[in-house]
Amino acid sequence: MAKHGYEKGRLDLPFVGLCTFGKQPACLDWDAIDADIAILGAPFDMGTQYRAGARFGPRSIREASTLFSFGHDGAYDFEDDVTYLPVDKVRLVDVGDADMIHTDTIQSHDNIELGVRKILEAGALPVVLGGDHSVHIPCIRAFDDQDPVHIIHVDAHLDFVDERHGVRYGHGNPLRRASEMKHVTGFTQLGIRNVSSSNRQDYEAARQAGSTILSVRHCRELGRDGVLAKIPDGVRYYVTIDIDGFDPSIAPGTGTPSHGGFEYYEVLEVLQGLVEKGEVVGIDLVEVAPDYDLTGSTAFLAAQLLLNFLGYIYHAKGKSA
Repeated sequence: MAKHGYEKGRLDLPFVGLCTFGKQPACLDWDAIDADIAILGAPFDMGTQYRAGARFGPRSIREASTLFSFGHDGAYDFEDDVTYLPVDKVRLVDVGDADMIHTDTIQSHDNIELGVRKILEAGALPVVLGGDHSVHIPCIRAFDDQDPVHIIHVDAHLDFVDERHGVRYGHGNPLRRASEMKHVTGFTQLGIRNVSSSNRQDYEAARQAGSTILSVRHCRELGRDGVLAKIPDGVRYYVTIDIDGFDPSIAPGTGTPSHGGFEYYEVLEVLQGLVEKGEVVGIDLVEVAPDYDLTGSTAFLAAQLLLNFLGYIYHAKGKSA
């Protein structure tokens, strides 16, 4: 009988061993990153306006991701008849967390930016686990010496507030700050809905900055292919996903839940189509606050979404089986 990966090495069940993302190797020396994908934690939540707790997001997503670490030869999807993320073709490392300086937003953001820059210098794809959505600011700033990017933004909220009472780097500001960066060429914002912290002027500013804004209901009317048709072809994409873009019935563990959100496959299928249109060069997933979800389902959603998305990205690069 033929041997396969399951019969080699340890069984290594999810609850055994050190808790890295997907139980992949750790690389805490940021000058020695040698991988296709590098996972960076950004456990910062001092930018939140309401319920804190997203500082525990990276740890909870890592722990949830161990559920999807079964096997040693990648993840086989019978619907697609593809083995995604085979270990002999895609190397993933967890580089730990950026250091957080409590009460110091600027230094904490700078530390996140440094981590993303180190990943880019190593030629790896940065995947950042938030933290509140303000961590997108240093993440996208780190691309200022790279080729231009178009931002794909999944969220309940527009996050285009300019400044209120001196606050410019909170979780309501990240897309506005990104719009001020020369290397950001435009936005596709998906899932924006209902009442939020943004006013009419913020929406006007977003559109002037080159944003296409689609609510959940718009996306459902358009369907997957209609949404993808709104996204420019052949460009470099940076994808930022706020977990509150999903409906709180499947993602209750977040600081600012908003009903009427996406279901899992609505987002996943757009991401699967996105990789055929251009290159995904960076990802952050933010606002998982596990203490509001005793079942842990929000962190499982985040981990499963990321692992599937990474599989699609590298399948499009010819790195699957």
